Amino acid sequence: MPGAFTILFILTIVAVIATWLVPAGAYSKLAYNSATEQLKVTNPQGEVKNLPSTQAELDKLGVKIDIDQFKSGAINEAVSIPNTYQRLKQRPASIAAIPESMVNGTIEAVDIMVFILVLGGMIGVVKASGAFESGLVALTKKTKGHEFMLIFFIALLMVLGGTLCGIEEEAVAFYPILVPIFIAMGYDSIVCVGAIFLASSVGTAFSTINPFSVVIASNAAGINFTEGLLWRVGGCIVGAIFVILYLRWYAQKVKADPKFSYSYDDHEEFDQMWAVDSTQTGAAAGFTVRKKIILVLFVVTFPIMVWGVMAKGWWFPTMAASFLTFAIAIMLLTATGRFGIGEKGVVDAFVDGASSLVGVSLIIGLARGINIVLNDGKISDTLLEYSSSLVANISGPIFIVVMLFIFFILGFIVPSSSGLAVLSMPILAPLADTVNIPRFTVVTAYQFGQYAMLFLAPTGLVMATLQMLNMRYSHWLRFVWPVVVFLLVFGGILLVAQVLVA
Repeated sequence: MPGAFTILFILTIVAVIATWLVPAGAYSKLAYNSATEQLKVTNPQGEVKNLPSTQAELDKLGVKIDIDQFKSGAINEAVSIPNTYQRLKQRPASIAAIPESMVNGTIEAVDIMVFILVLGGMIGVVKASGAFESGLVALTKKTKGHEFMLIFFIALLMVLGGTLCGIEEEAVAFYPILVPIFIAMGYDSIVCVGAIFLASSVGTAFSTINPFSVVIASNAAGINFTEGLLWRVGGCIVGAIFVILYLRWYAQKVKADPKFSYSYDDHEEFDQMWAVDSTQTGAAAGFTVRKKIILVLFVVTFPIMVWGVMAKGWWFPTMAASFLTFAIAIMLLTATGRFGIGEKGVVDAFVDGASSLVGVSLIIGLARGINIVLNDGKISDTLLEYSSSLVANISGPIFIVVMLFIFFILGFIVPSSSGLAVLSMPILAPLADTVNIPRFTVVTAYQFGQYAMLFLAPTGLVMATLQMLNMRYSHWLRFVWPVVVFLLVFGGILLVAQVLVA
């Protein structure tokens, strides 16, 4: 199996080929212009028309969304207008689109890339201070014999973070603090990804009040996000139990026999990359007050980040600035004092730490480039139009199961949860009315289908995560496929139950 960069390069070529084969087309798009306080309608040919921002105008357009959702900013992206799809002149991408999309995708992802580089710099300084090593020795002594409890609590917190506020990309920040601990406890890279990325993604798949998934999808479907909430809460509990039990089974197998590890082939490189030296001797090895302060400053950045995302609506530039603030404080402590490494030492440590995550940053940009090719080729809306025709005039249970697999496929084309919601919900949610089932079932199908794909899709966050931990995609597939099957099977059963009970 080729590496992350090669896989994304191949997929970029496939996306370019798709623009030659899949018919081009588009829906008219509707957005709210807060400056003029008007609705802006852009037709498939790119012509713009401004309309009064009233509920009556939305009703004329067939958009069953409360006008206040636009005015309040709850929906801040352009939504598709039903029954406006038009075929367009084919827009095949040229060979030049391959490198251009890579560059443009990197530019588009610069906010998260800067965040990751700042995170890497801070990690480099903390490692140079020796605080990681000393703290790790103290922690492993206290958790000896109860190692899985740490995985349990981390996975549970990640599930909660996913279901409440959609923590996934932000979860990248947790690897540097947790991976060395997992290594010291005898676990492998799979456990690290499972407890952080997998658990948070399962939580997001069963989103209860996640504003970036279920809330915006419900708004775009023209319903209140509380509809179907009890179903999602019950599903989230079952999903959390499943992922924790699965992690327990795998972690126990690896603990008993390290060669059982799905990523055992690469364990030496993984340990070399992430393990810390806990065999220091002499005065510098002590867990001093200064090192404790450094670790406290390092750890406290993460709950502050979570609070900022949930309560203040922070995005990556603000998170990066927050991390940089704490990084500067840590650099001052590490540079000065009896065992300080000086100004040049901390600057070099910051640069080295940031450079170690350049590959991860570029992966995110390359994945964005694939979506740029598909969007420029105007084929995403064509797939959405074909999908809507598949579910016309079929019975409720079959309708919702087919809808689940439609969102599974669309999740590869549009890996952004909010992006897929505003593009697809105005088109697909009204189809539920034609088979007399509640629209919230379509919202739930969107969650299950898209996230089952995002466990697999290289166009999402998976490749950046694997690159960060130097894990092969084939090893990840071997571990994650039971979770994908669980989500599709259990999700399908839950959806059919919603249809039958409604």
